[in-house]
Amino acid sequence: MRLLPLVAATALVAAVAGCGSGGDSTAPTTSSTTPSDAAAVAYMDKVCTATASFASVPRTPPQIDPNDPAKGKADMAAYMGQMAEAFNQPATKLREVGPSPVAGGDQQVEQMATTFAGIAKNFTDAKAALEAADANDPVGGLQAAGEAITRLDELVAPLKQLESVPELAAAAEKAAACQDLRTLKPSESTTPTS
Repeated sequence: MRLLPLVAATALVAAVAGCGSGGDSTAPTTSSTTPSDAAAVAYMDKVCTATASFASVPRTPPQIDPNDPAKGKADMAAYMGQMAEAFNQPATKLREVGPSPVAGGDQQVEQMATTFAGIAKNFTDAKAALEAADANDPVGGLQAAGEAITRLDELVAPLKQLESVPELAAAAEKAAACQDLRTLKPSESTTPTS
């Protein structure tokens, strides 16, 4: 089961990278200022702050010791619980950022919140499956954990969809909290050790 930590690390790194930017996207940057620029930047600062809490979750799931499946599954269940909380927080916080000063922003942020909540539910369900699995079955419940981790790939798309609102994409370029997300780099702990 050494593939599971690698999948988790890769998915989380992709999620963090997708959150800060759309890569080399062609999101427009405005050279002219409009009266709503400051409001849009402040709004995106709140959005990025709300999503930042998921980035502090441990990026490497626990190693599963095939000689002690009960401990491995208990550790993985605890990790699933941490992940669920890490994604529930942004879902809640995104719904508290207030109305968007830019048309279309509310819908995009609600879609982000819905995705965070859905991923959190997957981790909650995986935790329950692990806790209900036979402790002596070396793989019981681990499939649910793997599926929850795989679902992290869905996180990137809604965050990138903010780029479909050019004013918000430009505001994200100026918002301090969004810049902080962009500077997140994979830590050495993302590479699983044998």
